[in-house]
Amino acid sequence: MPTRSPTRKLKDPKGGLTAAGREWFHEKEGANLKPGVKGKADTPEKLRRKGSFLRRHFTHPRGPMVDDKGEPTRLALSARAWGEPVPKDTAAAKRLATKGTKLLERYHAEQEGAKPTARRSGAKKTRTAVAARRATAKKRAPSTARKTATRKRAKKA
Repeated sequence: MPTRSPTRKLKDPKGGLTAAGREWFHEKEGANLKPGVKGKADTPEKLRRKGSFLRRHFTHPRGPMVDDKGEPTRLALSARAWGEPVPKDTAAAKRLATKGTKLLERYHAEQEGAKPTARRSGAKKTRTAVAARRATAKKRAPSTARKTATRKRAKKA
């Protein structure tokens, strides 16, 4: 791992990275890190980013929320960098993960609503409709057999 530059402060003591920290990771590793979404997640990008962060970090936390002295750990402080309350225990972390799940569900619902509707029936394409079409396509005869049958019908007419 690259060494740290002692002249710049990379970690924000309140949680997350400073702008210099994000720049340092960009220079050293090519990471395109953005600051956390602190306000309301009101756009699809904010919904996706905040929901992904909360699910990724708090569904199965990789450490405790407080240290031996009772102070919040860097993991817990990362929630503050995203505008969320600092969790004190695993139950609070699970609540943040649940919130992340709901944000991602809202994001996916908005994405489904933004997709164009199916042309034939005028109804929205759903996963079940797509799966049903695939199943019927598999049951059909191979394309060469269909072409032969069509040619035979054309000759009879």
